[in-house]
Amino acid sequence: MSQLASPVSPGPAPTGLSPQIIALVADARIALSQDIGRTRDCLDRLSALLAEEQADDPIEALLIPSALPGHVPTLRGGLAGWQKRRVLEHVDRYLESSLLADDLAAIVRLSTGHFSRAFKISMGETPHSYIIRCRIRRAQSLMLETNDTLSQIACACGLTDQAHLTRLFRRIVGTTPMLWRRSWQQPD
Repeated sequence: MSQLASPVSPGPAPTGLSPQIIALVADARIALSQDIGRTRDCLDRLSALLAEEQADDPIEALLIPSALPGHVPTLRGGLAGWQKRRVLEHVDRYLESSLLADDLAAIVRLSTGHFSRAFKISMGETPHSYIIRCRIRRAQSLMLETNDTLSQIACACGLTDQAHLTRLFRRIVGTTPMLWRRSWQQPD
């Protein structure tokens, strides 16, 4: 048995921690030796709760990051500040419609190839990957803030249908939208 999974007396609960956090840690500890998937779920929820306590916007703590974590844009070869700002504003404004790299390149007066390379340098991912990330973030927000069906949410995010949302959501978040929503939606 590894040192991490060995039973250790938890001792008294540290003051200042919510009962929910303490319960999640205890549940993760029990699940560690039995069900790694359940352990991962507990740790994800714990991470979100801790981030929520630190964040000004509790919903923001539950969403995937808006940019790739750890990416530091380089000064050479990327988009100029005005170009990046215009593209990101355009993506945010028209996320529910079709967004093509050709159209984004035209907004900043670059060829599609040059735009795609410069975007990847600036953002750390391709324009298509960035748009998918934005759509999943918007879907997460809508799942937390509305009672719309997943099909309606998929359409509001520019995805073709619920199956498309589910496939992309599972790939990026690691679970289905329905399970994620049940885990995080506040009871009415």
